[in-house]
Amino acid sequence: MGYQILDVQPAHIPQIAQLETRCFSMPWTAEQLQTQLKDEQHEFIAALDAQDRVLGYVGMMVVLDEGYISNVAVDPDFRRRGIGDMMIERLLAICEDRALAFVSLEVRAGNAPAIALYEKHGFLRAGIRRYYYERPREDALIMTKFWKRGNTLEDTRI
Repeated sequence: MGYQILDVQPAHIPQIAQLETRCFSMPWTAEQLQTQLKDEQHEFIAALDAQDRVLGYVGMMVVLDEGYISNVAVDPDFRRRGIGDMMIERLLAICEDRALAFVSLEVRAGNAPAIALYEKHGFLRAGIRRYYYERPREDALIMTKFWKRGNTLEDTRI
């Protein structure tokens, strides 16, 4: 199956909102997703097939030289085909181009496939947010990827 990874456009928001409801117990609304469109503070990319169907997406907010991934989703019918892998790879290339010091995200502690994907791309386990998720109630694992030398988990501990 062929697909390309492009910046999300306003016309993609309804499909992404539908995908949110398929992937998350507390989905973002179309209005919330609209605020994530690419600008100086946001990166929002999607994997699209030849018919312009959204197969997955990743959003990130940028604050100074820090990146915070908001959502990563792949249509359940298209998982295990490398789409998530390619989107993370593209987003990390964007992070490097923007000279970010690090990028961070939260993932359900029980989501082993997602954790393995992030670890494959160099994310480290940085901490836990207790009871972060609802429906069902679950801890979030904080995962972070660093780029700048000397910036490690040990350097960030208080």
